[in-house]
Amino acid sequence: MTSTPAASSPDQIVPHLSPSAGFSGSLSADEFKALFRGHPGGVAVITADAGEGPVALTATSVASVSADPPLLIFSVSSLSSSAAVLARAETVVVHLLDAQDLDLARIGATSGIDRFDGTRPWSRLVTGEAVYHDVRAWVRCAIIERMDAGGSTVIAAHALQAQLERDVSPGEAGDALVYHNRAWHRLGEHSRIDS
Repeated sequence: MTSTPAASSPDQIVPHLSPSAGFSGSLSADEFKALFRGHPGGVAVITADAGEGPVALTATSVASVSADPPLLIFSVSSLSSSAAVLARAETVVVHLLDAQDLDLARIGATSGIDRFDGTRPWSRLVTGEAVYHDVRAWVRCAIIERMDAGGSTVIAAHALQAQLERDVSPGEAGDALVYHNRAWHRLGEHSRIDS
């Protein structure tokens, strides 16, 4: 994740465009939000600790980028109470949730509460990171890059260690938790429309 131009071939260079590139028009924040309300996202809770105690937030922006090396990205709003810690943390734990973890998704999405008060059991890994218990899966990652993007920071992370509690076999519906149009939804066999 750099700001250098990307090249698809030695003689073809695609210019890097910054937010101040002088576009003739732009969608309003409300128009942009309306677009993405109808675009569901998988739900994750991200924990981090920069030395003053753990923080957690719920995110729908987690995406895999590469399997080799194993890289993922997510974004955090500068308005998030966890933003300052994520700006300094060297590692994070990304908890990939299913519908059985809805309570944890709600904890991470609720502002002004202590997300580590014992409501949801958690402990520290031997490496020091806070990890919630009994989630579908978690992955401990080293942060390798941060990029400012509007009012958010996009974070790239390298997967170091993982635990998978509830696996989904290839082709199975699973019990996925998604956020769509300001509500939580469960995906399952009932929601499958094609195989």
